[in-house]
Amino acid sequence: MTVTIQPVTLDDYLSYSDGTDNRYELVNGALVRMAQPKGRHGAIAEYLNDIFRAEIKRLGYNWTAKQMAIALQSPRGGRWDTARIPDVMVLSLAQWHALRDQEAIIRLNEPPPFLVVEVVSASTTTVDYRAKRVEYNVLNIPEYWIVDPLESVITLLRPIDDLYEAQAFRGNDEIASATFPELPLTVEQILAAEEA
Repeated sequence: MTVTIQPVTLDDYLSYSDGTDNRYELVNGALVRMAQPKGRHGAIAEYLNDIFRAEIKRLGYNWTAKQMAIALQSPRGGRWDTARIPDVMVLSLAQWHALRDQEAIIRLNEPPPFLVVEVVSASTTTVDYRAKRVEYNVLNIPEYWIVDPLESVITLLRPIDDLYEAQAFRGNDEIASATFPELPLTVEQILAAEEA
């Protein structure tokens, strides 16, 4: 649901509050209210966030995983008036600490997160598969997961020759993550997160 008529700048977006708990993305200069996630959506995002944090700790990396905590400034139509809020992202602790004293937004001239996850819901299918795919590719995010409980598939996208190439996983397929290559995680485990 788009809620603005006139273009909103990134600075306006970063200071915007409607006095509610509603969350917004900035898309091509318009504030778009994010749908309240269903229980399954939130459970999957929370599960992945917890799994990533545990793996980061096991590996001793100076990284962190955050669930819907940071906006990513993304291009739309050549204009920098889009800010996306992923469901989960993995980034360096140094970058996370630097964001504590400024707006929680990662800009094009800053290092991208190592991995971004979007969990598809009925209202976000086109955005997650198309718009964010293009935007995250331009931001040079090395790994983008599209977790689609509606189709029981997880799509991993990684850049090959500057374009995202997709690899789909289903059922008992083990996710072949370049970010977490030793993490034994199947599609069924992730999609069953709602039952945990």
